[in-house]
Amino acid sequence: MERKIGEIIQTLRLAKKTSKEDYNQHLRLVALGLGAVGGIAFVIKLISEFITIGLTGQSGQTG
Repeated sequence: MERKIGEIIQTLRLAKKTSKEDYNQHLRLVALGLGAVGGIAFVIKLISEFITIGLTGQSGQTG
């Protein structure tokens, strides 16, 4: 257990903190990826709703 803790401490000492510029670039890339995946999912859902409405002639809502 002590050996593992020592290894963790040594790794943390060797690790470098990323610059703010690098962090912002990675953050933008992650946000862009999430937006792209969300956009694709939205379009797929929208298309499936239109297909469902076209096949059944209803919007799936009752009332």
